[in-house]
Amino acid sequence: MPHPVIHFEVHGSDAKKSQEFYASVFGWDIDANNPLNYGMVAKGGDTGITGGITGGKGATMATFYVEVEDLEATLQLAESKGAKRMMGPEAIEGGPTIAMFADPDGNVIGLTKADTM
Repeated sequence: MPHPVIHFEVHGSDAKKSQEFYASVFGWDIDANNPLNYGMVAKGGDTGITGGITGGKGATMATFYVEVEDLEATLQLAESKGAKRMMGPEAIEGGPTIAMFADPDGNVIGLTKADTM
């Protein structure tokens, strides 16, 4: 696969409540011990992808992140096909460089710059 899905994210109305829900339903180990209380979900062995569970910052949603070489070029291509830029590219302090767009149906898709995750 040329551009793999490498991360998922769940935004709930209450980060702690969402983190507790997913941990109890799926048995996920969620580490939110960081300044943003962003709940990092471990990969879970040789299969699966990492994830994050957060909340309290507006709209609720679930999304996934696709790894690409050039965030700006990918955003422009998506926009030319009817997508709407939502953010970025933006370097997250201590984390990856990301961008997001809404597809023509309004689904929010994340992008990560290759080798920054």
